[in-house]
Amino acid sequence: MNEEYDVIVLGTGLTECILSGIMSVNGKKVLHMDRNPYYGGESASITPLEDLYKRFKIPGAPPASMGRGRDWNVDLIPKFLMANGLMGLFEKRRFRKFLVYVANFDEKDPRTFEGIDPKKTAMREVYKKFDLGQDVIDFTGHALALYRTDDYLDQPCCETINRIKLYSESLARYGKSPYLYPLYGLGELPQGFARLSAIYGGTYMLNKPIEEIIVQNGKVIGVKSEGEVARCKQLICDPSYVTDRVEKVGQVIRVICILSHPIKNTSDANSCQIIIPQNQVNRKSDIYVCMISSAHNVAAQGKYIAIVSTTVETKEPEKEIRPALELLEPIEQKFVSISDLLVPKDLGTESQIFISRTYDATTHFETTCDDIKDIYKRMTGSEFDFEEMKRKKNDIYGED
Repeated sequence: MNEEYDVIVLGTGLTECILSGIMSVNGKKVLHMDRNPYYGGESASITPLEDLYKRFKIPGAPPASMGRGRDWNVDLIPKFLMANGLMGLFEKRRFRKFLVYVANFDEKDPRTFEGIDPKKTAMREVYKKFDLGQDVIDFTGHALALYRTDDYLDQPCCETINRIKLYSESLARYGKSPYLYPLYGLGELPQGFARLSAIYGGTYMLNKPIEEIIVQNGKVIGVKSEGEVARCKQLICDPSYVTDRVEKVGQVIRVICILSHPIKNTSDANSCQIIIPQNQVNRKSDIYVCMISSAHNVAAQGKYIAIVSTTVETKEPEKEIRPALELLEPIEQKFVSISDLLVPKDLGTESQIFISRTYDATTHFETTCDDIKDIYKRMTGSEFDFEEMKRKKNDIYGED
């Protein structure tokens, strides 16, 4: 361990593993360590089911009706999206016209604007032009464009239109959902990027206690573990490794629910998501419900896992999610957690310590991807270029 690295990464959450893979592909010498014996960190998948009971201090063992414990892989923080909307006949016609406009929209071709200035016209005015009702606006802004508040309504419409266009094109690719979800849970994703990093020369060490992050003259120079020091030029880590360098900006409540039935009124879907826009429950934040099942190799046969999450706004968080829990009844078992939302106090450009944000209440990767791209830009001074990353990979493996 007494070596010098370009980058040391602490923590194996998805953000840290993706950045580790990216830096390795970029030719950086990377050392990746975690105090835990497993991948995933805060976003781990828990197996067997008995471990989930222990983690949440639920007394006793899971009942026999829940099947074998090894059949369960429960995400602590799920990230995916499927959306369904219901609307009347005339509303559907107006919404279809809007979607056709979005599909044809090209910010580089004024002929597709239809009198809308994408850099000046507010999204509120675009909705008005197509005569869309409030329920459809809520659905479009929060389930398709994936905004968490309504602030976007008074911003130039270009970004929102492009977000909806991305959703529509993603949906068209597979037909049922614009999103993908890995079998055996999201814990597979950090491991996949860890393998990518290892292929490009990255070194991984799990179950490694971190004794000290060494800083000299305000800049990181290394990490001490079990009496040895690994030197580095840059450090990436999750907030748990640098509690003095982060601040709390809120809380998230998450409730994992085990069900023996699909969610009502979803056509017995084996996976789905419901987004309850804040306007419809007199809140400032949306409530998210996502459901997965044995079809994804995350639960015993005939069982479903639904996870409810939202940003805490009151002193009674469990009351805040009651509208979502009512959709899931009857619930066999609940696992409730309340987590702090932590963000770095500074950009890290002086100390070269780059800290990820804790995962928010959303159940899609939008904000996680934003965090990854933001950290990459602060570390390298340039925007992340996915096409360039693919070219580097193909130069070595000759893949398409």
